[in-house]
Amino acid sequence: MDKILIKDTKTTQTRLVLPPDTNHLDTIFGGKILAYIDEIAALTAMKHAKSAVVTASIDSVDFLSSAKVGDSLTLEAYVTYTGTSSMEVYVKVIAHDLINHEITLTTESFLTMVALDQDGKPTPVPKVYPESKQEKEFYSTAPERKRLRKERAAKRPKSSPIL
Repeated sequence: MDKILIKDTKTTQTRLVLPPDTNHLDTIFGGKILAYIDEIAALTAMKHAKSAVVTASIDSVDFLSSAKVGDSLTLEAYVTYTGTSSMEVYVKVIAHDLINHEITLTTESFLTMVALDQDGKPTPVPKVYPESKQEKEFYSTAPERKRLRKERAAKRPKSSPIL
């Protein structure tokens, strides 16, 4: 399987923040941002894997600032690291105040997506390799994020039946 440049996995979406998307403070719901992040991560991973994918984990979400009605949101996503069938996807969300010409980084997130074959079983994905300084940083720090994700999973209490 060939290696693919991280930059070649880039996916971009633009959204408009509308009144139904906002809370009582007239800023976008965090849950709406999470849905957008999950969607673009899935699209990015599907494009890379050329198969269906599922979200295995939302590893981190950092809400850095808000967006308000009338702002446009640009979501950018990249596959930053791959395992055998898993892909780490980085997503950033940028708000554009179109009236005042202000641009703000609002959210950053890392997700883990798993590629599935036609039988719903994990299937291998192409490897990625970094070129830019930021890509190399994300790539080199991915194994630590994976270790922390597995550590969190190991500490999670076992499910108990609903009473």
